[in-house]
Formats: sequence, C-alpha cells, structure tokens
Amino acid sequence: MTRLSVNLNKIALLRNARNIGIPSVIESAKTVIKAGANGITVHPRPDERHIRYSDVYELAEMTRRDDLPRRVAGTAGDVASQRVTVEYNIEGNPFTGRLMELMREVKPDQATLVPDDPGANTSDHGWNLKKDGKKLVPIIKELKALGIRVSLFMDPQPAGIMMAGQLDADRVELYTEPYANAFRKNENLDEMLERYVKAAKTALDAGLGLNAGHDLNLKNLGKFCKIVPGILEVSIGHALIADSLEMGLYNAVKEYLKILAQR
Repeated sequence: MTRLSVNLNKIALLRNARNIGIPSVIESAKTVIKAGANGITVHPRPDERHIRYSDVYELAEMTRRDDLPRRVAGTAGDVASQRVTVEYNIEGNPFTGRLMELMREVKPDQATLVPDDPGANTSDHGWNLKKDGKKLVPIIKELKALGIRVSLFMDPQPAGIMMAGQLDADRVELYTEPYANAFRKNENLDEMLERYVKAAKTALDAGLGLNAGHDLNLKNLGKFCKIVPGILEVSIGHALIADSLEMGLYNAVKEYLKILAQR
C-alpha cells in the first residue's frame, strides 16, 4: 500500500497567526500518527512563516519516542501501546536557510530536496538537473553518508528523472500540481496521466523509488495512485488540513488512508 506522510505546515501557519501556541504542531502530529499516518513531513523555510526551526527539532524528538500509539488494524477503535515506526521527512532547498544544518543535526529518515525560492508561496516546479545537478552531487553524497534517504522533487519529465538516477538519488517525488489542475478542470486528463506513467516507468527502470505530492486530495488521489505505477509514498498537507476543518484531523487521515488501501 502507498504510504501517507502528512505535511504539517498549514497547522504551523495557523498557529503562527497568534502567539498562544494553538493549534499545536506536536499534538497534531500525535493525532495523525494515532490515526495511522506512516510519516510526518515538514518544509521549513528561512523566514519560518509556518514551520519553525524549533518545530523541526521537537518533531524529531517526538517521532523517535517509544510510546507512540496507533490504532490496531481490524479493530473498532482500540489503541495499542506498541512501538510505531513513523518516518520523518524534511523538505526544502539545500542552498537556502538552515536546511543542511537541520539535516546534519536531526538526521531525518528522508530528505526531499526542493528547488523553491525563499519567498515562494509554495513549491511550484521540480529541479532542472542540467542546471543544478552538479551542485546537488555533494549534497546528495553528504545526506546519504548521514544515513538519510534522498528524494528529489521533479517534474514528470523522463529526461530529468533519468538524470536523478545518475546523481545517485534514492527516490524522486513527482510534482503533481499539473495532474491536480487537469483533474479539477477535467481537461486533457488522460494525456496528463500518461505523462506521469511514463515518468514513473522511467524512475522504476532507473532503480529509483517513487513518491508524489502537491495538491493531491480526496477526489484525485485514488485515480492517480491506481494508474501511476510504483508510488511508495504521497505527501499531503494543504488539502488534508482543509478537510480536517470539516471532519476533524483524525478522521481526515483515516479517509486518505482508506483511499490508499484501495489502490
């Protein structure tokens, strides 16, 4: 089954609107883990407008605790006090802010390298490896030496994905906003999905693991994961947090997991 990593940036954005500590990023992380999420994602930016550097360290400590509860599969609501493996994924641009410092000190399970500008509203394109590939080589090498899995945020373009494999990345994360737009507008959806299928097959042929993320939601997630082969993990934040305003955070996570279980 495709794993779900929940991006907590929007929780932090709401918290930062007031100086009273709510909603709590840590308590929200505990809730999504209790609901069955397989991972936690954060994307700290240099201005700390949502996730703060202090959050990164606190979440690292929390995800490594030995008493994280998870609902037991097949039960109506019992919670087991068992060791739960929750992956910690830190996203960001390694050439801006304190990202590499965080990687060295926190050593997350996965580093997702994203070529966003410091002032970008959100990530809106993948790496141009013809331009930036050489600069990424020592970054990738250092992260892997630290025991961190490395994923590169990429557009669904086979040529670029082949280069990601040549740079010794472990995975690529397919940037899915173009798919989400095509789905929402119901325009050229089949052609768009074929682009992602070709990109995914290229990644698999290159020995790369496949992640996906950006604007995936309850409506478009199932179709994407059913048609695009080999998706190991989806990282979802904005839509899931928006859904939680109506159904609650715990229930929102369960709905996304239900879709992923059906692929």
